Amino acid sequence: MTSLQLLNPIILAGRRSPRLWTNGAPPRSCLNVDVRALDQRMPAAAAVESQEVIEAEKRVMVGTYNRPPLVIASGKGCKLYDPEGREYLDLMSGIAVNALGHGDPDWIRAVTEQAHVLTHVSNVYYSIPQVELAKRLVACSFADRVFFSNSGTEANEAAIKFSRKFQRFSCPEKKEPATEFISFTNSFHGRTMGSVALTSKKYYRSPFEPVMPGVNFLEYGDVQAARKLIKSGKIAAVFVEPIQGEGGINSATKEFLQTLRGACDDSGSLLVFDEVQCGLGRTGYLWAHEVYGVFPDIMTLAKPLAGGLPIGAVLVTEKVGASMKYGEHGSTFAGGPLICNAALAVLDKISNPEFLRSVSEKGQYFKQVLTKKLGTNPHVREVRGLGLIVGVELDVSASPLVDACRNSGLLIITAGKGNVIRLVPPLIISKPELEQAAEIMSKCLPALDGST
Repeated sequence: MTSLQLLNPIILAGRRSPRLWTNGAPPRSCLNVDVRALDQRMPAAAAVESQEVIEAEKRVMVGTYNRPPLVIASGKGCKLYDPEGREYLDLMSGIAVNALGHGDPDWIRAVTEQAHVLTHVSNVYYSIPQVELAKRLVACSFADRVFFSNSGTEANEAAIKFSRKFQRFSCPEKKEPATEFISFTNSFHGRTMGSVALTSKKYYRSPFEPVMPGVNFLEYGDVQAARKLIKSGKIAAVFVEPIQGEGGINSATKEFLQTLRGACDDSGSLLVFDEVQCGLGRTGYLWAHEVYGVFPDIMTLAKPLAGGLPIGAVLVTEKVGASMKYGEHGSTFAGGPLICNAALAVLDKISNPEFLRSVSEKGQYFKQVLTKKLGTNPHVREVRGLGLIVGVELDVSASPLVDACRNSGLLIITAGKGNVIRLVPPLIISKPELEQAAEIMSKCLPALDGST
């Protein structure tokens, strides 16, 4: 299957971390926080040693993350710093979360100002930032209504429930309304029980089986198989990522998404686009599906929406929203005033056409630089992606390259079957920083052959 090829993001700076306490309780805080200048460096003695943090983590944390030996203490722009002051160029952005980089002043202002006013009231009451964010999301998308959650996996859980409820609501005469789902190879939709059931990699599902039944996995891009199964009348919804992130930076074709849309329209199934990782400006478009001119019934969002604070969102058409009744779904923390005010600041910047244009331009430039610097290496199969979600596919495991780059001051992450380098930098990254990243990767390529 061919991959769509398009465009790619700005900033830097640096400072040392503030003090992390080493003994006893943390220092007391108060509302009148002394905010230091963002570029002020702290003395080395003010930082706890990395090894101390690593050893403490092993004693007190559940072992669900196989972390590299790196402690992050502070960040500014596209740079991160460990407690000893070592600098790292961040091309992970918290796995496509920190779209505005670290320490964006408008984001900080939105968070601190709202924290002084109102942080949480639950969804028992109305709150102004929540309604304003929903209005803004509706205004800039296909959607008529919004449901807020706390994460991407929760957004997909809600989409699962909404899809089944819609089928019961819209076909009350059916004794057995459609309840099954379609997902695709190399998909990733989350780690909760419903979302993980939609995730193709068996490694994520098998330790927790039985997971939610009724999920049919098809080959990503297989038009004929998808059309045939949707026509069966058993499918409540089709879940698909327009661009797969965790799966290896695989782009759908327009024909594939158009086929899904047409088949769903004919059968009454819902089309769900998971844009948790590829949405909100990462492709150089506000929504990844805009590239294809195909629109869903439901779209799930999360990662970059609140600039590093936890949020998810489910955007739906009126017909889907009308099927849900009071009390059928909810969340205590979701869409709180603090989080939504932060998200408004992020959405303001990302939705600016000039900002999106810069993402596209830098994305295209980045792929050109990567192709030039890495493309002659025999292990490099392809440089692909759209905007600033870029993958470098190798014919060997990418882990040695990830480790070598980290030791050289560059943070990147794998995807796919472990043989794809996933590059999802802050959308504000500059061209010189992209060049720096490509240069470090080029110099570290010998690690793929067991040498540096």
